[in-house]
Amino acid sequence: MRPNIRFAGDGALVVELGEKIDQTINAKVQALAFALEQGKFDGLVEVVPTSCSLMIYYDPLKTELSALKERLIALGERLQEFPLPERKVVEIPTGYGGIFGPDLSFVAEYHNLSEDEVIDLHVEPLYHVYMLGFTPGFAYLGDLPQKLATPRLKTPRLKVPAGSVGIGGDQTGIYPIESPGGWRIIGRASVTLFDPAKDPPTLLFPGDRVRFIRI
Repeated sequence: MRPNIRFAGDGALVVELGEKIDQTINAKVQALAFALEQGKFDGLVEVVPTSCSLMIYYDPLKTELSALKERLIALGERLQEFPLPERKVVEIPTGYGGIFGPDLSFVAEYHNLSEDEVIDLHVEPLYHVYMLGFTPGFAYLGDLPQKLATPRLKTPRLKVPAGSVGIGGDQTGIYPIESPGGWRIIGRASVTLFDPAKDPPTLLFPGDRVRFIRI
């Protein structure tokens, strides 16, 4: 496919491969990121994949913009030649409700469900990691059952404990560190998602799968 390329200052480009959160589009994003990382060239500084686009930072003193755009277009038409490495499935033990999930009752009432029904629905899917962002190691997970899609808080909390499992719109995620946050907190995971002393420091990567296990 031919990507849509936008300028982002004098040292970056945004490459758009779609306009919605979709696993097929996300796979293409990851394939293009993988292809760029495998065939590194002078001037490429960093590749940052998102759900449906990539931010590409480059050194304009080492590579011509026209050459970079030609390379991106060529790679976009050959993504099938760059199969992604096998991704892992990570099980996340999670305690739901109570002090760990202060918004579980709200989510249940919002959807006219019992708390147990909310938990059963939340642990059912094998979630896809679309991207990392917001804080180090924060994985945006889809696809949340539509029955659980819930608006974010009108006013974000100033402190959300590390490990908190939340729902934000039609996605779910886990806060790797204590931080502000506006997602509806329904539980607490008993794993460490970000440790700067480790290599790599993050537990999850785009393309990984996540399954929540109720404890």
